[in-house]
Amino acid sequence: MGGFLLFQGIVGIAHELIGWFRLMAVIRLLPFLDGYELWASIGLAVVGLVVVAVAEESGKRPPGPLISGADRARPE
Repeated sequence: MGGFLLFQGIVGIAHELIGWFRLMAVIRLLPFLDGYELWASIGLAVVGLVVVAVAEESGKRPPGPLISGADRARPE
């Protein structure tokens, strides 16, 4: 999902600045964003980047709670 949002943001920025990717930019199809397509595309790219970063970071966490060595019970 984050990759799609990032891709759409970059395509929207490219469309607004140089006119390429006319058929791929979804932002231009939303009528309430008339005049704000560039800013919406930048925001979409930032949100996509954040979603990708959060997904990458959440995959690195251990599956259970962290227990330090001092908190473990010693076998008697």
